[in-house]
Amino acid sequence: MGNQSWPSLENILIMQTDFEYATISLVEDDAGLAELTATYLESHGYSVDIIVNGLDAVKRIPETNPDLVILDIMLPGLDGMAVCQKLRQSFYGPILFLTARGDSIDEILGLEIGGDDYLAKPVEPRRLLARVRAMLRRQTTDISTTIGNQSQSDFRFDKVKQEVYFQDSRVELTQPEFRLLLCLKEAQGKIVSRDDIMKTIRGIEYDGVSRTADILVSEVRKKLPQGEWIKTIRGQGYTWTE
Repeated sequence: MGNQSWPSLENILIMQTDFEYATISLVEDDAGLAELTATYLESHGYSVDIIVNGLDAVKRIPETNPDLVILDIMLPGLDGMAVCQKLRQSFYGPILFLTARGDSIDEILGLEIGGDDYLAKPVEPRRLLARVRAMLRRQTTDISTTIGNQSQSDFRFDKVKQEVYFQDSRVELTQPEFRLLLCLKEAQGKIVSRDDIMKTIRGIEYDGVSRTADILVSEVRKKLPQGEWIKTIRGQGYTWTE
């Protein structure tokens, strides 16, 4: 968030949002930055718990079970990637990575180990707020939507835990991979564009350049049982062929 202009404590106006009282765990070792970030998010109706190192995050987050985790990559004790991997053993909520510009961290690696999205530092406050709202909205939709009748399918989707089963055997997927597969399955018989995929997994439009959607499709194909479940429609996108 760097040198961005943050509201002062004296001038903060508490604003109501669709996700008032949603809880956020902010894992950030820079105390000043963490306080500014928490204050800004709290001014928009969120409850923020600051955690200053990776080891504490691994212990506290499964206990408090927040609605969202904002996770810095560079942390003392245990880095953000390792924290994410450990959390995914018991935490099913969305995780937003914060990465420093110039990091060698690959966005795909972050998604593959269980992260849902990422923002590069310094983050403009309103951009962070918009991404938080989008991720919480997506999470709320996943939880409130009932699981459709899967009786005619070999695949079963648990939208709360974000898990997929093929003939009662779990398919090991990251959360972005789960959302991708669910998007394709629910649009069965229709073409899902790269723009649709990017909106589903990251809440943003396809920029015409990013290979994130294609790489995720490739990774999901490797994890599915043998067969042509996802078909490429040249120049248009993908379709589910079950």
